[in-house]
Amino acid sequence: MADAMRVSATQFSRHFAQYQDEAHAAGVIEITSHERVIGGYLSARELEHYRHLKKMERQVVTFSEFDEDMLAELRDTEWGVISK
Repeated sequence: MADAMRVSATQFSRHFAQYQDEAHAAGVIEITSHERVIGGYLSARELEHYRHLKKMERQVVTFSEFDEDMLAELRDTEWGVISK
């Protein structure tokens, strides 16, 4: 993902309509205060993606649902090594 657009809180509040339109193309706008990110503004598409990820985060897989491939991957997992 490309770097998010950054804008100061003052600029964002003064030109909200402009940044609302720009968020549609940029996806995410980071809001800063004194050079620190204090929040963000998401496009509708990015918000839906965020909600989907949060929903997936809460899914529970029980051990009985693991197939042989999943068990093999789990068995071969090494701590601190990123899988391919």
